[in-house]
Amino acid sequence: MTMPEREGQIWVDADACPLTVREILLRAAERTGVRITFVANQAIRLPAGLPVNAVQVPPGFDVADNYIVQHVIAADLVITQDIPLASEVVKLGAAAVGPRGQRHTRESIGQRLAIRDLMSDLRDAGMVRGGPPPLSPADKQNFANQLDQWLTRWRSVRPAG
Repeated sequence: MTMPEREGQIWVDADACPLTVREILLRAAERTGVRITFVANQAIRLPAGLPVNAVQVPPGFDVADNYIVQHVIAADLVITQDIPLASEVVKLGAAAVGPRGQRHTRESIGQRLAIRDLMSDLRDAGMVRGGPPPLSPADKQNFANQLDQWLTRWRSVRPAG
């Protein structure tokens, strides 16, 4: 069995990451030592002393997404509400979770892409307006539960030391 080039980490599509999700992630990094990389086309301020860093990519369509896809490995978790990005990382074998706690899998991603495309068409036709509602307490709990499930698996395969 070959070892991955590094242990799993968390990647965050940070341009549209809700602040409450970022706070949950920072607490997880502090509690567990998991490495988290926030990728955005704007500067992100993060606290010192945690295993977290920010990568600022140039502005442009899907630049942050492409950066994540180029660097993710199968042992990683990607936090994103971008369904096409989730689809790409799931194809690479990584885990993907949305800020509302929806886990994207090979089985579910096709349907989610179809719904996303339908909603986009309805918005373009003026039949649907606005975006999703703010995160509810249940959404935050669902996200925290999915994160804890991934962290439990991460701890079980993490090299000792």
